[in-house]
Amino acid sequence: MIDTKTLLIAQLFISGMMAFMMTGFFGFLHLGPSAEWLREWSHSFVIAWPVAFCLSLGVGKLSFKLAAMITRA
Repeated sequence: MIDTKTLLIAQLFISGMMAFMMTGFFGFLHLGPSAEWLREWSHSFVIAWPVAFCLSLGVGKLSFKLAAMITRA
């Protein structure tokens, strides 16, 4: 299994990248390519990243357990 420090740093990167891409994508769908979209994207990202990180701590463990169950079969 992966050590805790590596796992937390990986989740920090993964949650940051996912929050960045998801807020950008859905903001673009909602507002289109505009200065308003860029402004809103930065605000959304600042809120979404900590939320995504906290949620990934629980979901990550569950995901690893499910993946282990599937691959053992």
